Amino acid sequence: MIGLDTNVVVRYLTHDDPVQTAAAEKVMDSLSSDSPGFLSQVVVVEVAWVLEVSYRFKKRELEQVLETLLRSRELVVERAEIVWQALRKFGAGNADFADCLIERSCHASECEYTVTFDRKAVGAGMRLLKSEVG
Repeated sequence: MIGLDTNVVVRYLTHDDPVQTAAAEKVMDSLSSDSPGFLSQVVVVEVAWVLEVSYRFKKRELEQVLETLLRSRELVVERAEIVWQALRKFGAGNADFADCLIERSCHASECEYTVTFDRKAVGAGMRLLKSEVG
């Protein structure tokens, strides 16, 4: 098994740099179920963020890419069951994928709840922490 960094996965998915794309494809094509690539949760979140922000992927496109990565027999995703839960929550709500994964990771770690200052993250199941002045 070999670890894959965000930029390798992004080059493979977007084909935006001919030289790096060729190198990424060579690595990705060499993977198999017996010798898979490993995607950490950090890489999955970064891939989602880069595709959404830099490449303007729509939510549905992002869901499809993440699902494809999770279903691939040539890839092992760190704590895949939690990533699946986050993906389902992301698809059903308005929170971004990172917030959904944070909330699901905290839940899986038996946190009572997760607090945030981000109103949008409340849609992922977090509790809004109110800041008080004075």
